[in-house]
Amino acid sequence: MASSEQTPDPVVDPARPRPSGMPRWLPRAVVLVLLLVGLFQLASWAFLQLTGFLATLLVSFVISLAMEPAVDRMAARGMRRGLATFLVFLVTIVVTAGFVAAMVTLLVDQAGQVATQLPHLLQEALDRCNSTFGTDFSMDKLQQALLNNAGSVEQWAQKAANNIWGVSSSLLGGVFQLFTIALFTFYFTADGPRLRRVVCSVLPPHRQQEVLRAWEVGIEKTGGYLYSRALLAFCSAVAHFVVLALLGIPYAAALAIWVGVVSQFVPTIGTYLAGALPILVALTVNPWYALWILVFVIVYQQVENYLLQPRITARTVEIHPAVAFGSVIVGAALLGAVGALIAIPVTATVQAFAGSYIRRYELVDHARVGREAGPKKREEANNADK
Repeated sequence: MASSEQTPDPVVDPARPRPSGMPRWLPRAVVLVLLLVGLFQLASWAFLQLTGFLATLLVSFVISLAMEPAVDRMAARGMRRGLATFLVFLVTIVVTAGFVAAMVTLLVDQAGQVATQLPHLLQEALDRCNSTFGTDFSMDKLQQALLNNAGSVEQWAQKAANNIWGVSSSLLGGVFQLFTIALFTFYFTADGPRLRRVVCSVLPPHRQQEVLRAWEVGIEKTGGYLYSRALLAFCSAVAHFVVLALLGIPYAAALAIWVGVVSQFVPTIGTYLAGALPILVALTVNPWYALWILVFVIVYQQVENYLLQPRITARTVEIHPAVAFGSVIVGAALLGAVGALIAIPVTATVQAFAGSYIRRYELVDHARVGREAGPKKREEANNADK
């Protein structure tokens, strides 16, 4: 019979301190978590403070991508990149200044004509209102009402005068931002090869290939978007100039350029903004002319959507209209009007770059995928049998 041995109790050294209940790693973990939270808060604050600057860099980079094809062609013929970039900038500034000057001249002239004809237009409006609704309005009563509300008009004028400083500061801020965008765009374009060398020097070779391919796709899509839109704007301006000149509308050239530029470079609502101005100007000449212009704008938009745009943009920016509309909404929500302008080329670039990593398969013959898959599959089967 085996005897059971009893394990002796461990001897406790009274001089040895007893271990506490808190693990040794807990204080370090708490300090690390607090440090990470602090760094996250600091990074969030810095990002919010630099949002405007980052947006400026993004806009400058996109514009430089659009300018690079023209600069590359000049540089390939022996011209220095700095001089080529300056010439492209100069042409862009001259064209933009001419467009703005034409629009300002048009608006000032039309405002003067409206101010001259305002009493006659008001009298006609009052006569039409009296005959339609049986009222008894007159110019004398309208003048008396304006005199009675002279205090309100004076207060409104005083508020407007007080806001002049705010408007002036906003204009100065806008001019400074445009200058900043132009400066960064110039350096991004003129020093494009050196910038790409700096970026690729910190990446392994296979990553360099991906970055350079993404850069090339961005240049192709952004430049293609800009040039295709410019060509569509030229076609639209020529067509509308012919119609406006035949109808005898004043400032036909300026209005045609307005329609071409705004309809192509303002996303989503550009067509409606572009057609509104020549229609309003035609109303001052003949209401029937305004109706004819409205009909032509609608007809030309259909011709452009179904005939011109698919042929011109087939090899430049292939993007679904729903995706384009959604990208404009997202861009406007993130960066406002600037985001809406650059949303389509950025989306086209991302779509083209990501498409190279997506593997596509042959479609099955099913009614839900349309009728194109079935005949194609049958034709391939017939060719295989032969």
